[in-house]
Amino acid sequence: MNLWNALTDGSSRGVLHAWSGESFAHTPWRDVVRDARGMAAELRRVGVRPGTRVAAVLTNTPDTVRGLLAIWLAGGAVASLPLPTRGQSPDEYTRQLAILAVQLEPTVVIVDGQLTDLVPIELTAHVPLRTWSSLHGTGRIEPSPPGPDDVAFIQYSSGSTSTPKGCALTTRAIEAQLEIILHLTGGHPGAETVASWLPLSHDMGMFGCLLYSWAYDYHFVLSSPERFGMMPRTWFRDMSEYEATMTAGTSTAVHLATRAQGRGDLPRPLRLRAAVIGAERVDAAVLDAAVAKFRPHGLADTAFQPAYGMAEATLAVAGKPHERAHHVRAFDADALVDGTVVEAAPDDERAVRLVSNGPALPGVHLAAGDAGTVGEITVASPSLARGYHADPGRTADRFRGGRLHTGDLGFLADGELYVVGRIDDMLSIGGRKVYASDIEAAVDSMAEIRKGCAAIVEARGSGVPRLVLMVEPRGRRIDFGPVADRAADVALRKAGVALSECLFLPPGTLPKTPSGKIQRFRCQEMIEDTGLRPLARIALP
Repeated sequence: MNLWNALTDGSSRGVLHAWSGESFAHTPWRDVVRDARGMAAELRRVGVRPGTRVAAVLTNTPDTVRGLLAIWLAGGAVASLPLPTRGQSPDEYTRQLAILAVQLEPTVVIVDGQLTDLVPIELTAHVPLRTWSSLHGTGRIEPSPPGPDDVAFIQYSSGSTSTPKGCALTTRAIEAQLEIILHLTGGHPGAETVASWLPLSHDMGMFGCLLYSWAYDYHFVLSSPERFGMMPRTWFRDMSEYEATMTAGTSTAVHLATRAQGRGDLPRPLRLRAAVIGAERVDAAVLDAAVAKFRPHGLADTAFQPAYGMAEATLAVAGKPHERAHHVRAFDADALVDGTVVEAAPDDERAVRLVSNGPALPGVHLAAGDAGTVGEITVASPSLARGYHADPGRTADRFRGGRLHTGDLGFLADGELYVVGRIDDMLSIGGRKVYASDIEAAVDSMAEIRKGCAAIVEARGSGVPRLVLMVEPRGRRIDFGPVADRAADVALRKAGVALSECLFLPPGTLPKTPSGKIQRFRCQEMIEDTGLRPLARIALP
């Protein structure tokens, strides 16, 4: 594949259906390319040319899609800045942008009009600030997109365990990833429809949905995270209305969409055959409930594709084959913590049910411990990033010997990958090790807790290890004490650990990335903040 030819010359059928705030605007890809060429001429006038970087906040708007290609045609590398994360104040976000700008030294900063106030003054004093809509023009330039081994995209993650780091992706790595996704989903160039609400600032939304659809000439239905957040039911409704065959999302999003569907109907039977689910731990019960809910509307039992990937590999490295149903196995939780893989009965209360993330995708080599043991997952892939932009220390730590050391723990069984947790999620309490994610998943299943809104954090500074549970309740008219006691009982039964305290937080304040991962370092900062005002603070015996 030649990415630039695919984006500019290969799209004769596909249409971009982009949510504009009130309805979908319908634009053939060839017209998107025409508009992008005019925007590229305007970017040249502000200094964008080969070897320069453009710092951009990629929101889900039609102008952003056009501007993305325009930057490349003008010769620039796109540096995708993170969006404000859940629970992050405007001041925190502004400080974050200032730090990243020092690393990037961009030629221009481009954001949506409503975000201009968040761009630091110290940055705009030296670098032009433009909005996507201000770039429209009619000029023409000779395109000079990044070469195969040039950095074309710097993907800044929102950071689940640390401050954002920019994965430097070459054109060649992006091309390899799009071919990997084609294999994963069993896609047919020129004959699919993809629907997505995922943020374009995230690798799943950018590479797994937008660029994949554009490069292979698919129809692309682009909604927004804000619309999904307000009305989760719109995800499956859009897929029904536009007869989408592919999508991507998170386990939590599937849960929200399933719950929101209720007893409602859909405009047309679902044609969905490939729904890649990743970015966080995949919950088997969530997928089972979604299949049961949407099967009467035409959803195939094989549609959901649990997958594993990361921004450092552009996106996917492992995934369930598209032609078969997802697979779940139960393992002894205590043995996994000790680094040993032991299967257990599915009804064992102390067992953990893990969803298979499938085998390694073409060209990818995965390793994770020796046979029968848990180890750090390492990856070799043709779509690996060159490293982290302007961060040689973290690059040397994570990219070693041609392999990415992911920081995730897992194992291979029968050639398929099972992810246990992150190294950073491991807690050591009273000489015992436990995975915070196991306790969080169990607490998540409680009816009084919002799905995906539970975090276990170890309180520091007291001399004695204390585990604090941070949760967002479903509604405020609950009796916090009994709910905290039940959560403590769940933690004791599931992992044999005692919680010291339970903090009930207002909705939307638990720090999370746009893809739904808990930001543990920010949770740690919250519990140490003397100004924190939870809905309730319950001490546990």
